[in-house]
This record gives sequence, structure tokens and C-alpha cells, in this order.
Amino acid sequence: MTNTTRVLAISGSLRGASHNTALLHVAAALAPSGVEVTHLDGLTDLPPYDEDLDVSPALEPVRALRDAIAGADAVLLATPEYNRSIPGQLKNILDWASRPYPFSALHGKPVAIIGGSPGHFGAAWAHAELRNVLEAIGARVLSRNLSIPRIHEAFDRRGGLLDPDRRGRLSEIIRLLAEDAQRGPTGLAA
Repeated sequence: MTNTTRVLAISGSLRGASHNTALLHVAAALAPSGVEVTHLDGLTDLPPYDEDLDVSPALEPVRALRDAIAGADAVLLATPEYNRSIPGQLKNILDWASRPYPFSALHGKPVAIIGGSPGHFGAAWAHAELRNVLEAIGARVLSRNLSIPRIHEAFDRRGGLLDPDRRGRLSEIIRLLAEDAQRGPTGLAA
């Protein structure tokens, strides 16, 4: 038995130089001792959700997604904002991950939302939309999130967050997410 809390980091952006993916790397670097952050890759291989394709055994990219979520103690999502909502690929990830309902890998799983956009609202609408989707799935969504406006200006040359307050808030979110995960599937202290 391990005392390590495993956090699965998923970016809502598929772009190679994504600021939201960079934010997940900062989160991993800020994780406290005993918290391991792993990034989920291969999301471009995931087909659009189609109930006709939702079969057993699951398609390989679907199985890999569901297994990664099931194997994590918590999930950290970083999303940009597309047209005042979440990117289609992130919604697709959540649609696949939400099955079989209500006993999906996300049901009862602690989840935190972070991210930003180049605009002045820092993906706030996307965060609200994402919270609605996650709550419908049955995930335990942390009340704290981190929205970063003008995210393209938020990093130094080494990829770190320039603003110490944002670093502190991100560190706090990771700590709270790990604490929630340690409470177990009911969210209650053991």
C-alpha cells in the first residue's frame, strides 16, 4: 500500500504550446510531497462519443482513458475557453469517461478545475460549464478553482508562473485536491 496520492492531469487544449498544459506542468512542480501528478496523453486518438462505439470491450483509446481515471485518486483539469464554453475535445473526454453511468470512473472522484484564456475573464465561463458537466457525471468538484486572464502573459521564460499569488493559489488547490482524495470515495474522513 502506498501513501502517494495520484493526481491525473488532463488539459482541455490539444495545442502543442498550450498555456493550459503548461499550467498543469506548473501544478505538478508545486505538488507537495506525497502527491504524484501524471499527465494524460493520447487524447487526439479518442473518437467522438458515439453510443454505437461504446461497447465491451471498450475501444483501446477509451479503455486507456477510463483506466487512467480509475487508477487516479483525483483529477486536475485545465481548460481554455472556446466560445464561452469548454473545448469540444474536453467535453468528448468527459462523455466517454462518464460511462457506464452512474458507475463511471469519474463518479465520486475528486476533481479540481484550473485554466485560463487570453481574454479578460480567464476562462470563467468555461470553468462554470465544466463544473456543471462534472457535477452531472457525479464527480466531487472542489469549490476552489484558478482562472487566469491573459494567460499568455502569465509565465516566465522557464515556464513558471510570474505571479506569486497565483502560484500560492495553485499550490493550495493541489493540496486541497490531495486531501479530498485521501478522504476516500465518500469524501468523508476515514
